[in-house]
Amino acid sequence: MSFVGRALWDVPAPAKLNLFLHVIGRRDDGMHLLQSAFMLIDWCDTLHFERRDDGAISREDLGAPLPQDDLVVRAARALQTATGTKSGAHIAIDKRIPSEAGMGGGSSDAASALLALNRLWGTRLGVPQLAAIGVSLGADVPFFLGGRNAWVEGIGDKLVPVEIPTARFAVAKPQEGVQTSRIFADPGLGRASAAAIISGFAANPFGFGANDLQPVAQRLCPAVSEALKWMGAQGFDARMTGSGSAVFAKVPQGWRPAQYPVGWQVRECSSMEVHPLLGWASSDD
Repeated sequence: MSFVGRALWDVPAPAKLNLFLHVIGRRDDGMHLLQSAFMLIDWCDTLHFERRDDGAISREDLGAPLPQDDLVVRAARALQTATGTKSGAHIAIDKRIPSEAGMGGGSSDAASALLALNRLWGTRLGVPQLAAIGVSLGADVPFFLGGRNAWVEGIGDKLVPVEIPTARFAVAKPQEGVQTSRIFADPGLGRASAAAIISGFAANPFGFGANDLQPVAQRLCPAVSEALKWMGAQGFDARMTGSGSAVFAKVPQGWRPAQYPVGWQVRECSSMEVHPLLGWASSDD
């Protein structure tokens, strides 16, 4: 990362893994009540920001193309509205985290954009104020703004920082994805897992619980089953992360993937103890 006058270069936006994900109920408004543990990993997008004086927000795609009105653009406009700043920005994004993977890539990009533009524009909002903006963009945005691995409850809005041992993971994303809305709308989704406690998770963080969304995702997207089978053939007990089609498993140091299908993305990733932008906005404001 570097700050040069009117620009911020090489701003990272890391992905996350859901080490488990339980659906424990549903509110009257239809929103699902969840429990999960979110862990940051070093599979990152990279963003670059240049300040504009005309108030415009423009975007350039350096990697995979994004929708015109993606979360980064919406985050920038939301910060403008919240602060009344007259500044704008040109944002370039090197998109590497796959979409519809359950890895939070879009939310992470939005969080890094809020943190970077808050600094570039001198708007001086604290983390709670940025999180209030971020939650309107995506349920996972406050997690990435908080900067630490977390125990997650409610509709994803209740976060408690949690210590998770460092580890390495194989992450495999098939070419096919699955939409979150389809999974949560599916009548076959279980919504009655027993409530868990943090101490139970802490005793076995990489083997705790299950992903309650996985059976539905496997039915809607057979590639999830193919990825799990591929992991199993290498001796790993994998599970899906979040609501997407990516699966992961803890692996020993130096693991290298066997041959995998064309179109898949497979990486060895390390866990991160804290977000690389932790401290970019005060948590005390």
